[in-house]
Amino acid sequence: MASWYLWVKALHVIAVISWMAAMLYLPRLFVYHAGAARGSEQSETFKVMERRLLRYIALPAMIVVWLTGLTMAWQAGFFLAPWLHAKLTLVVIMSGMHGWFSRMAKDFAADNNQRPERFFRIINEVPTVLMILIVILVVVKPF
Repeated sequence: MASWYLWVKALHVIAVISWMAAMLYLPRLFVYHAGAARGSEQSETFKVMERRLLRYIALPAMIVVWLTGLTMAWQAGFFLAPWLHAKLTLVVIMSGMHGWFSRMAKDFAADNNQRPERFFRIINEVPTVLMILIVILVVVKPF
């Protein structure tokens, strides 16, 4: 049984890395996309990059993160641990960010983005802060 848990844990870590790569890169793409002329070749390239990043990396990784994370929490009996409640709250917020980024990508795809580059430069930091807090909760388990 312990071997099975370690395989689930390894898959979870791989999925987290993949999801975070997408969550950190997507708003950076938005920064550059916001600066591209609508209908330009560059803008069309960003649309393809954003769609593929969301569809083929971010969404599958997020699903695997949730499935493996909940499986491990159940298997290890962590559902009563306060640190896990805090972590899950932050992961829900990260998932909300994922959904919001998906909405922004749809706006870009429809040439309907109304936000400036600066907005995306600022929002780019939110997944980073969430990631740091989540890792601290998992590793340190401060409460």
